[in-house]
Amino acid sequence: MYPFLNKMYNTYFYIIIVIYVAAFVWGQILAYLNRKRMSPLIPKELEGIYNAEEYARQQEYQRTNSRFGLISGGFSFIVTLAALVFGLFGWLDEFLRSYTENFLLLPLLFFGIIFIISEIIDLPFEWYAIFNIEERFGFNKSTPRIFWTDFFKGIMLSVLIGGLIITAILYIYHYTEQWFWLLAWVVVTAFSLVMTFFYSEWIVPLFNKQKPLEEGELRTAIEAFAAKAGFQLKNIYVIDGSKRSTKANAYFTGFGRKKRIVLYDTLMDELDTHEIVAVLAHETGHYKRRHVILSMIISILATGITFFILSLFLGNQQLAEALGGRTASFHLGIIGFSMLFAPVSEITGLGMNILSRRNEYQADAFAAAYELGKPLISALKKISVKALSNLNPHPLVVFWLYSHPTLLQRIRAIEKE
Repeated sequence: MYPFLNKMYNTYFYIIIVIYVAAFVWGQILAYLNRKRMSPLIPKELEGIYNAEEYARQQEYQRTNSRFGLISGGFSFIVTLAALVFGLFGWLDEFLRSYTENFLLLPLLFFGIIFIISEIIDLPFEWYAIFNIEERFGFNKSTPRIFWTDFFKGIMLSVLIGGLIITAILYIYHYTEQWFWLLAWVVVTAFSLVMTFFYSEWIVPLFNKQKPLEEGELRTAIEAFAAKAGFQLKNIYVIDGSKRSTKANAYFTGFGRKKRIVLYDTLMDELDTHEIVAVLAHETGHYKRRHVILSMIISILATGITFFILSLFLGNQQLAEALGGRTASFHLGIIGFSMLFAPVSEITGLGMNILSRRNEYQADAFAAAYELGKPLISALKKISVKALSNLNPHPLVVFWLYSHPTLLQRIRAIEKE
């Protein structure tokens, strides 16, 4: 494609290709195991939560999503593999260098163009997933107007926030290269903490409406539980999740006076008061057992280690050449490092999933300790049925990918409490 292409095929190039292909193949193996695991027979402990027609619909939903994941993932895989094999990342770097070599503008343009191309590639798949698959199975409540509004808001938010973070990191790298990893770690950590405290106040309102839970039976029951559990909670909000999907959810966010429980209106439509309190007891359990803080500490430490290792690769000429570039640069170093680091990310992700599943069991046990085990089981069943969740995933898939235990695993654990 261009004269420097022959220098691409070095050791780094082959390692990157092997890692990328292996990751895709492994993902497809897991998906295949899940498809083979599907059975028309409902696990005995879960009999009665589906009728035959609904269970057949659940099986078809899982198969449809699995096949669609193969197509969308396969397309992205081929595009990225082509970019690696033909040195398109290096070609883009050289193309942009013909216009500017400014230490700030060049990487911003590079990442911006890749981001836009990625969004364009993903766009038709996202549209199909929402307006075909989710629509066909009765989940979609979004409209084309909401879809496009979300899309452009997401683009602008990513450009603004991502641009600010990258700009800060580029200045750090350019002027303090020796201490780059440490200062970048501090900046990213500070940003993460700010988002943890203010995400629900700053970001969520751009996409959804939130309002305080009105006085009444539910709020009284929630506050009574919070008092009983020694958990100070005044910020209870309802979010209009039903504008996009019928799937139900609830989450806990923030710390101190900023902590809040957010209920999806779809959750309130599906569950009764005792079941909602049980779900919130589970979320409270995460806070009381310090799961959020522990996960944040682990994430911060992992970020620091990642930045340190990254600093060792950013000036690597051979890594830049493996991507088709002529000159070692910050942005080619980031791309190359992200490829090389993928196996480490996979293993750390596995570790975080194991920790997360343990935390889920502990949060369930916390709710059960307040005699909310039965309503929690009932709520979990309703939520799973409503979402057409996979009741019988392959054990290896659960071990490798699931951040939560399966419904059956959670029921068995709660019933032992």
